[in-house]
Amino acid sequence: MVAGAGARAGWFGMAVMMVLVWALIIVGIVALIRYFTGSHRSHPSGPPPSSTDPGWGSRRAEDLLAERFARGEIDEGEYTRRLTLLREHR
Repeated sequence: MVAGAGARAGWFGMAVMMVLVWALIIVGIVALIRYFTGSHRSHPSGPPPSSTDPGWGSRRAEDLLAERFARGEIDEGEYTRRLTLLREHR
């Protein structure tokens, strides 16, 4: 009688582990899909700036330039050169 109870507990434990393994696999696949499709990137909240706002395009360009510098896509010299160029043409 004791051996039967242990066997049932073993089967139950294996079933729980199998559910956990499949859940982990599914979460991993979803995470990879979100990573490769770009869903993990934060999107700015609020309405986009209006085109009637003076200087809205140059501010957005400066923000993009700052993001590229922060990511290491351009070096400091390139950043300052482009920033100066953007500010001259406002």
